[in-house]
Amino acid sequence: MPLDRLPELWPKSLKNVALGAVLHPASISASLTHASDVLKSHDGTLFRLKALFGPQHGYLGQTQDNMIEWGGFTHPLWNIPVYSLYGEHREPTPEMLEGLDALLVDMQDVGARYYTFIWTLYLCMRACEKKGIPVVVLDRPNPISNTVEGPILNPDYRSFVGLHPIPVRHGKTIGELAQQFKREAFPNCELYVLPMEGYDPTAYFEDTRLPWVLPSPNMPTVDTAVVYPGMCLFEATNVSEGRGTSRPFELFGAAWIRAQDFCDKLNRENLPGVWFREAYFQPTFHKFSGQLCGGAQMHITDRKSFLPFHTAVVVLNNLRRDYPETFRWKEPPYEYEYHKLPIEILIGGPLASVFP
Repeated sequence: MPLDRLPELWPKSLKNVALGAVLHPASISASLTHASDVLKSHDGTLFRLKALFGPQHGYLGQTQDNMIEWGGFTHPLWNIPVYSLYGEHREPTPEMLEGLDALLVDMQDVGARYYTFIWTLYLCMRACEKKGIPVVVLDRPNPISNTVEGPILNPDYRSFVGLHPIPVRHGKTIGELAQQFKREAFPNCELYVLPMEGYDPTAYFEDTRLPWVLPSPNMPTVDTAVVYPGMCLFEATNVSEGRGTSRPFELFGAAWIRAQDFCDKLNRENLPGVWFREAYFQPTFHKFSGQLCGGAQMHITDRKSFLPFHTAVVVLNNLRRDYPETFRWKEPPYEYEYHKLPIEILIGGPLASVFP
């Protein structure tokens, strides 16, 4: 991991700069040391650590799903600011960047366009390009491989779950995305991507033998990340995506779904790499909190053939057909979009383009 090799990889032109760093709980070394502690160990030798920043869900990973904001604070040990990039501002302000000579970004992505950490990176690059501040990205694995699936974002449907035209399952590492953003959006951003060593882009996260730390409260395992490019679409419906359970996004259901019949129908679809097991759950929070829901747990039997986006579209079309009086698309707002339907900004285009 680049975080473990900073003395070797750090750009010579950025020696002893005043540094800000965008981090979250999964910004860890191979030995589970948090990036802030690694950076602090090099404070005064490679650079001078002056500020920290955190994305959606908080620098500490403390907040739940969309539009739950958090406020910045002063680091209790180091007396430096920890700025929120998911509150009043989602892009670093000139005031936040004042006095910084470079901004480091080290965040674990999960390979889906909707996951907002890549858009925090995008907005950091935009802000730093304006100020002439270099951006250093520490590359990390794409946990669900370099497989690509799903529609490319229509620019008319830009939002904080998609600010640049990429597919739903984009197949890139965060460093590769940074390089794409520089080529296509921020050509004057001074970008340094510190590379991984021996990385196989076709691999899944477990193959790296690196420790998994949940990058957000409802991304507990790599299995969650595998289904997320499809099952995140359920956030745009009145069907539970399993928040408030111990298997978010793998479980889905509603108080009005007849679980056995519905799973039988889904399994007759013969979707590749997945089996739908009849399941019941009672969410502790979020949709249907405290109510018994019928639905399914998705068991991925073959990751390589499994198509998460296609699978979710098939499931949702079955729900629309079987429960026309109860199934609903959610209304705005969603991720600071107050006009377009949440499902439209997730698929990245008009509803009829995927759900005619």
